[in-house]
Amino acid sequence: MRRAKDGYAYQPIPRVATEDAVAHENDQMAEELSGKISTLKHMSIEIGNEVRYQDKILRGLDDDVDRSSGFLGKTMGRVLRLGKGNHNYYVFYLFLFSIFVFFLLYIVLKFR
Repeated sequence: MRRAKDGYAYQPIPRVATEDAVAHENDQMAEELSGKISTLKHMSIEIGNEVRYQDKILRGLDDDVDRSSGFLGKTMGRVLRLGKGNHNYYVFYLFLFSIFVFFLLYIVLKFR
């Protein structure tokens, strides 16, 4: 009250300018947020594509492993059937073959 008597008039701070500044700042932040959201959307789409691609590769790998395990199982069955037979001379032939191969390698490497 004392100031009013001395000729001092109360003048409020103009709110129009600050409201415009706040609105402008909000618009800038909204644009930044929109850019970040679009970047995240693009990244999530790329991640989804990569996951689908890797899933396709893993399914193919799983199929290949299943086929090879079947082939290996059949081969092991044949080997076991061969081992159960009375064909013990196969081991003797294998031993003679390995000695022949080592002897041949020795000759080749010595006269090289």
